Amino acid sequence: MKASELEQLTAYFRRTFGNPSLAVKARPKLSDSAELYLGEEFLGVISRIEDEGEVSYDLSMSILDIDLEG
Repeated sequence: MKASELEQLTAYFRRTFGNPSLAVKARPKLSDSAELYLGEEFLGVISRIEDEGEVSYDLSMSILDIDLEG
């Protein structure tokens, strides 16, 4: 993804969830996706989807059962 897309996605997530600690970072060696972080904690992968000239983004987030305990 382009740097401008990473910035736009970061701004979107911060605004939507009201949390300035959210950040979208580039993935090493992959240009069709990025990673979402909350501070240093990895949250998920954002995939860039282009179909018939339209662009959308898909967030994939896995939640482990041990993360639910507490």
